[in-house]
Amino acid sequence: MARRPLGQLEAEVLAALAAAGGPVSTADLRARIPGEPAYTTINTILFRLHAKHLVTRVRQGRHYLYRLAVDESRLVADRMRDHLRHASDPSSVLSRFVQSLSAEEEDALRAVLRRSGGEPEAPA
Repeated sequence: MARRPLGQLEAEVLAALAAAGGPVSTADLRARIPGEPAYTTINTILFRLHAKHLVTRVRQGRHYLYRLAVDESRLVADRMRDHLRHASDPSSVLSRFVQSLSAEEEDALRAVLRRSGGEPEAPA
């Protein structure tokens, strides 16, 4: 099995927690992540996320149940902004990002830009 890029598994764990909608165990979370990562790997990621205050946990018997402690959309947006801030050419990065969007994602972006005043209304 190919190794994931650094940070990708953490992002997948956060996304799986957001989709779960409630507290989940490490074993349940592991089953939600493609590629069959090791239980200990998921547990390590969860401990790190807990230390960063991105997840909360409650003890249930000998194990913990985990829940996302932050808004997923804000978390992802913050990561995107960090990547742009460190790019030598942010405009080029944004251009490539927009070119990679599906039609539905592009429509959603246009709607957000219209609501925020960043794009003129489309002609009728």
